[in-house]
Amino acid sequence: MKLEMICTGEEVLSGQIVDTNAAWFADTMMNKGIELQLRTTVGDRMDDLVNLFIERSKHADVILVNGGLGPTTDDLSAEALALALGEELIEDEDWRLHLMELFKKIGRKIPANMMKQCLMPSSAIRVHNSEGTAPGFRAKLNKAWLFFTPGVPIEFKAMVEQEFIPFIEETYRPAQATRLHKLLTLGHGESFLADKLNEMAIPEGITLGYRPSAPHVEIKLFARGDDAIKQLPAFIEEVKNTLGTAVVTQNCPSIAQAVHEMLLKKNLSLSIAESCTGGMLTSQLIEFAGSSSYLQQGLVTYSNQAKQKVLGISAEILDTHGAVSIECAKALALNARALGDNDYALATTGIAGPDGGTDDKPVGTVCIALANRDTCWVQTIQLKNRSRTIVRVMSCAVALDMLRRALLSEEVIVPYSFIPCSDSLVEHPI
Repeated sequence: MKLEMICTGEEVLSGQIVDTNAAWFADTMMNKGIELQLRTTVGDRMDDLVNLFIERSKHADVILVNGGLGPTTDDLSAEALALALGEELIEDEDWRLHLMELFKKIGRKIPANMMKQCLMPSSAIRVHNSEGTAPGFRAKLNKAWLFFTPGVPIEFKAMVEQEFIPFIEETYRPAQATRLHKLLTLGHGESFLADKLNEMAIPEGITLGYRPSAPHVEIKLFARGDDAIKQLPAFIEEVKNTLGTAVVTQNCPSIAQAVHEMLLKKNLSLSIAESCTGGMLTSQLIEFAGSSSYLQQGLVTYSNQAKQKVLGISAEILDTHGAVSIECAKALALNARALGDNDYALATTGIAGPDGGTDDKPVGTVCIALANRDTCWVQTIQLKNRSRTIVRVMSCAVALDMLRRALLSEEVIVPYSFIPCSDSLVEHPI
């Protein structure tokens, strides 16, 4: 089966909004063992839509079309498909009654233009939308099924999961079994990882893919066929052994989620003290439900005054060593942990830039500390020639990796080829 996607809308084509739907869809289908062959983005122009539907329907088996089903004049997908099919638009009476009942329940008068969403080509089959007012639909054009979905993310995702995937699984049974395994790495570039893995013998039917997205590179191991699937577990272990400490999670989208799940499982508590990361580290953990059970406090002590008043950092440390120092990071972590008598504490302090650096401490210098009840680990990393955002993002990733390794009783401070460490310290201050 050849699967393609067409994304519609001037705002998507011009870059006014980021097309998160397309990325989510491709990843979701890949996890089902189905690879997206081609993705096309087209604006809200009738001729372009019609011509694209006709042209791609001669090559693909299934095309998911996202967007253009709303009530406004620039929502052209239904009319464009009708023209491509040479059919009339007809009203889906059942959906019209559904909308009228829906608006009656919420005590609102239904807008006149809302009824535009009930129109679809005469041969189209309605697809239910459990989250919105615009139904989807599917129709056969040339060799392809075109499957239309709204562009609103919550509606789109629900329709893919509830309607599109079941349709695919029922209509196109896979010719061979497939399996996907993902390894998330940190601190090493795509070329470095590829060079190491290129030395390995890859079993027939297994392919490697790389997806760089700062601060990580995700490695995808895709097995096609029963023989390849049988060999996949042993090959995964071989890849992990080859990459060593570069691998930080498996089949998990982020290191923050991995740490979140480990803290929940181990019933441990955490405090965070941030300076240069400005709350980003705390925010990454509270993205996940249940984080309140372990995250006791996230303190952004940005100024020296705040470091002194909130976390009791001594004037001597700040005057002698500076806010960006091993000594300050250690004190931030120790005092944050003691403040709530927590099991662990993380601290970050650094120079995110673009200004503020010196010869001794250039922009991109970040000190990160992790403390538990008997040990404190601190390291200074150098993130030169990176943007302010990337400095903060990578600092958070290293901090979370330190905590992850401690939770697994592994070496906490490890070398990263892309993230030089200029100084480190391990102490048992208690």
